[in-house]
Amino acid sequence: MDAHPCKLDWSHKRFFTGLDWRSVRRGREVYEQVFAPCHSLNFIKFRHFEAFMSKEEVKEMAAQHETADLPNEQGDPQMRPSKRFDGVPQPYRNEQEARFSNGGALPPDLSVIVNARNGGVDYIYALMTSYHRPVPAGIVLGSAQYFNPYFPGGVIGMPPPLSDEMIEYEDGTPASVPQMSKDVCMFLEWCANPWWDERKLTGYKAMATLAIAAMTTGWYNRFLSGTQRSRRVLFRSLRYAAK
Repeated sequence: MDAHPCKLDWSHKRFFTGLDWRSVRRGREVYEQVFAPCHSLNFIKFRHFEAFMSKEEVKEMAAQHETADLPNEQGDPQMRPSKRFDGVPQPYRNEQEARFSNGGALPPDLSVIVNARNGGVDYIYALMTSYHRPVPAGIVLGSAQYFNPYFPGGVIGMPPPLSDEMIEYEDGTPASVPQMSKDVCMFLEWCANPWWDERKLTGYKAMATLAIAAMTTGWYNRFLSGTQRSRRVLFRSLRYAAK
């Protein structure tokens, strides 16, 4: 039986708070240094990172990678430094190469993984922090398989991706496994729902507008429409004087 992740108290799911942008920024560091060699972000471009990074930082980060440009006279693609409008580099050229490099397993794209998995960030956090647990009786692991109670079936081909102090954050935050798991969850939440804060703010504005409209309608119905509803209309016949 698969384990079900418990609901955690994420700050961005509270009523009056949005995404933790510092955590989102740290989560990008975790993705870049830990998950980028295996997992892609097919729907993310460098310019999207300007939501929590400066334009100069994004340009500098993009220039560290290369992108295939127009082919030359021989038909071979020419490589150039990536620009902010280019997509995030993919770890593999195609699905066959990805499967061959991972023992037949296909690493999923992480662009919308939060929306694609039941439990969202709760599931991903539980998955990242639940390795190294005792293997139950009846489960046989292969040479490149690992036990994780939150993965469907309990057997996963991805080795434990995180360990304490494996990276060094730019802001000096201690890089423990729970901290890195939380940060990468926030980053993937932003990848799947980049307009999270805007949609929440729009919802609050809509609720406030409807509340004002409801109060105005109730006040009109109570104090202004009573005169029209209580009127009594009488019809009398007209008598014409005889000539």
